[in-house]
Amino acid sequence: MKTILIFILSLSVLDARLVEYDLTVAEQAWSPGDGIKPVPALTLNGGIPGPTLRFREGDSARIRVHNRLKNEETSIHWHGLLLPNVQDGVPYVTTPPIEAGTTHTFEFPLKHAGTYWYHSHTGLQEQRGVYGSIVIEPKGGEPVKADRDHVVVLSDWTRENPDEVMRTLMRGSDWYALRKGSMQSVTGAMKAGALADFWDRERTRMPAMDVSDVAYDAFLANGRKSISFPARPGEKVRLRFINAGASTYFYLQSATGPLTIVAADGPAVRPLAVKRLLIGMAETYDVIVTVPASGQWEVRATSQDGSGHASILLGEGELHPAPDIPRPEIYSMDAHLMAAMDEMDPASMKEEAERPLSPYAKLRAVKSTALPASLPRREMELRLTGDMERYIWSFNGRTMAEDGVIKIKRGEVLRLVLVNDTMMHHPLHLHGHFFRVLEGQESDAPLKHTVDVPPMGKRTIEFEANESGDWLFHCHLLYHMHSGMARVFSYEEQGPDHQPQLGEHARDPLYFMIDGSLQNHMSMGMVTVMNSRNDWFAMWDLGFHDDPAMMMGGMHHEHDDVEYEIDLGWKRYFNPNFSTVLGWRFTNLEDEEDRAFAGIEYRLPYLIDSSLQLDSEGDLRVGLGKSLQITDRLGIFGDIQYDTGSEWEWTVGADWLLTKQFSLITQYHSEHGFGGGVSFRF
Repeated sequence: MKTILIFILSLSVLDARLVEYDLTVAEQAWSPGDGIKPVPALTLNGGIPGPTLRFREGDSARIRVHNRLKNEETSIHWHGLLLPNVQDGVPYVTTPPIEAGTTHTFEFPLKHAGTYWYHSHTGLQEQRGVYGSIVIEPKGGEPVKADRDHVVVLSDWTRENPDEVMRTLMRGSDWYALRKGSMQSVTGAMKAGALADFWDRERTRMPAMDVSDVAYDAFLANGRKSISFPARPGEKVRLRFINAGASTYFYLQSATGPLTIVAADGPAVRPLAVKRLLIGMAETYDVIVTVPASGQWEVRATSQDGSGHASILLGEGELHPAPDIPRPEIYSMDAHLMAAMDEMDPASMKEEAERPLSPYAKLRAVKSTALPASLPRREMELRLTGDMERYIWSFNGRTMAEDGVIKIKRGEVLRLVLVNDTMMHHPLHLHGHFFRVLEGQESDAPLKHTVDVPPMGKRTIEFEANESGDWLFHCHLLYHMHSGMARVFSYEEQGPDHQPQLGEHARDPLYFMIDGSLQNHMSMGMVTVMNSRNDWFAMWDLGFHDDPAMMMGGMHHEHDDVEYEIDLGWKRYFNPNFSTVLGWRFTNLEDEEDRAFAGIEYRLPYLIDSSLQLDSEGDLRVGLGKSLQITDRLGIFGDIQYDTGSEWEWTVGADWLLTKQFSLITQYHSEHGFGGGVSFRF
């Protein structure tokens, strides 16, 4: 018996292969084509996406990653693979970063089959192009056979530098909403028959809703807006979809008819036919489609916000396009809230929803995934929290920098109740483990490594803590992770004094902003250095009093042609509705002196900004301000304040949005009169 066992083990060792690859990260000008101008991008082996790495279950991988960037480190994470902690590829947390000009060799066994992917975990490099696909064939072949097998890597592409995208999101700019056609306005609400919803949202102090953050130049499949695969009538085609988008969910739909899901996040599932499939960032789905009798058939990946799509074309001949997917209703929250309620009551789920949520409640594993009943169990609630205007994303109201570590015990089953308190989808990914997605299933709950939590919805997942070391858990919307929506699960066996290395994921970077206007009669604006919860600012209010008409009106101060009030200060941000401010005011206004001041800022219903300040001279200043978007480009605004020293001051105006950086502005100010000019944002 011993001899037979040794013989079997010897055969398995002989059958295992060492499969080697080289990946080179470099910067070069790149474009997806279709007239899109090239920009500096990060490529893998000269392309975007990187090459498909193919293995068989049981192989060992040896992958050399060469960093050919001049002054920038990089990293590669093997998304979804169960591997030794040090090979996970998260810089500082598990694996040293790959410094410029160096090579790092990864080596690990391939324990399980399926469709996976790899990507950089350094900064925003994933958005710039550092991602690619992994296919691991099962030992006995695929359980559901197909005539053809193709990998489709979905992604989003912007010509902007991702650091500038992040800065734009931090400042709360509406530019991306305008570009996508999802800017909310009074006239837009009237046209949509949703004026009551518009004012109700304002009354409840909620900012304008959107389903995605960034306006993209293109949505790609394997690096192109459209790709073609050969296929013959009657053939079954397996499409291995990987969502490598930085911040885009995709709806998948095929002109051939239903998509039959046969694998989710790698592991096989019982075949499930769906009309339309929502795939979140970092998820993978293997689907099978059957090619009809004749023609070319489109499988379309449409961005969730409806701003564009990528096409996968099967076969040749007359084109049969996939159906259009309706754009989201941005003025009404009913559809989003109803979807979340349907998720909590699977019996009420609509079979043919136009904009369905993820199909987790219908997914079934091919074999039992139940965890041993003998293991100790612990439940933890994590609330998904965020602030779209200031772009702070967090768990339980705290960012990675503020509260970065969750301790776990080896051998326990940890059940996570994920409650989404925001109006955005969040795809949450756990490194180094598969978890069970519990949506009413019993022992056949599917295994996944990434789960979508819908707006105002809830998901419950559980996993066995059967590894060691420190493992990242984060939102896979890249800009959400970058702004704080992450944690590290740290195994207690490393000792009470062990402190995980959180690296860049716990940084709170500073951003420089300048906003203001230059008009013929005045200039107002602010220079700000900000991080997630602090603003250090210099704010100016200048009045130019050399206009003869103004002098006739008594507004001229003979001792100065320019009146000024300049505030230097610090603002501490607590939440969207409350901040404190402390600073020093310099002024040459008549009967005024330089002084210190302190105060609070509070947002009232209908998004009215209020402020209260007390200064070192004993004067009190109160103010109210409101802006309102009338059309996509036309906005109006007004402010009024009363100071016990200088008394009343007020202004009304309008602006017309030209570009991301500039608007036309006209304004009447009670002290400076009427005029106009340009407002700017940098």
